[in-house]
Amino acid sequence: MDKTLLEQFNGQQYINVETFRKSGAGVKTPVWFVKDGDVLYVRTVKNSGKMKRLKNFSRVRVAPCDSRGGLKGDWVDAEAHIIKDEDQNDKVNQLLNKKYGAMKRMFDVMGKLRGDQSGAFEIHLTA
Repeated sequence: MDKTLLEQFNGQQYINVETFRKSGAGVKTPVWFVKDGDVLYVRTVKNSGKMKRLKNFSRVRVAPCDSRGGLKGDWVDAEAHIIKDEDQNDKVNQLLNKKYGAMKRMFDVMGKLRGDQSGAFEIHLTA
């Protein structure tokens, strides 16, 4: 993996994650993320479309972006895997709490009020 491709994610608040439908059509979604070593982590609603698509295809593309998905860097091919280990999920949640602070905790409260269950996935760049 080219370390310069990974470095474009340093200091960024959002990444655009493109997951793929069974038809092959890509779906791009801007999300919060945290980088830990060579891995990017995303936490989201467990039954969201992107989590469902990841169950079918681990291939994704990612790029740094703004909150609306406007690109701030280059697309990179990657593999994403849903995290099933609860300790790892907790670690990802703690890292995101540290990065996003009160805003993240506010979204967590709103999600609990809606009855959302959270899940996480890890992204490994393949380029």
